[in-house]
Amino acid sequence: MDTQTQMKQVVADAAIKEVKNDMILGLGSGSTAALMIKRLANEIHSGKLKNIKGVATSFQSEVLALELDIQLIDLASVSEIDLAIDGADEVDPEFQLIKGGGACHVREKLVASKANQLLILVDETKLVQNLNQSFPLPVEVLPNAWKHVQDMISEMNGSSNLRMATKKAGPVVTDQGNLILDVLFNDGIHNPKDIEMCINNIPGVLENGLFVDLTDKVLVGKIENDIPVVYSPSKAG
Repeated sequence: MDTQTQMKQVVADAAIKEVKNDMILGLGSGSTAALMIKRLANEIHSGKLKNIKGVATSFQSEVLALELDIQLIDLASVSEIDLAIDGADEVDPEFQLIKGGGACHVREKLVASKANQLLILVDETKLVQNLNQSFPLPVEVLPNAWKHVQDMISEMNGSSNLRMATKKAGPVVTDQGNLILDVLFNDGIHNPKDIEMCINNIPGVLENGLFVDLTDKVLVGKIENDIPVVYSPSKAG
């Protein structure tokens, strides 16, 4: 197991300690969340956790949960979620996030917005001082609106590219059947709340990957003296 996978595994294992019996859980997407879902299944099937229901944030997490016999319920059928556990592509000191490297951020944000608590799992490479200085912000757009949205983002001093698929010809298509623009602003994002609102107000945009004022707790995996360990940083301010 490589170093980064070790960090992901130890933080995924630590997250399960936050889960209690009878919870409705938001099941995140991505590699770290997948490790968490596998560990969750072990705890359920061993009898250590009982009456757990999951709400999937993507086809990826839905398929994995079904393969592992975790009971799933539809997002539309719940008024609130006890705990959502997910990863992130970037986390700043105020726990503002960029998500969407896997193009799942629309459903992830829907689940996060219904959760009483959002727990984010990352390895220490995902911690940044300022968002978007190296990792692009994903913006999900209607297929016939991508060029218009790209032009509008350019007027906001952002450069963007249509995300292209790696194992098919053409662009990435999201779970909702839309396209993704990956956006980099000239000096990163220092005012995520304003940027989130401005982008979402562009006609043709469904949602963007800024998660603002949603995160309650972050668990970080790192290697210390050749041993993977977990810590929980305090939010700045």
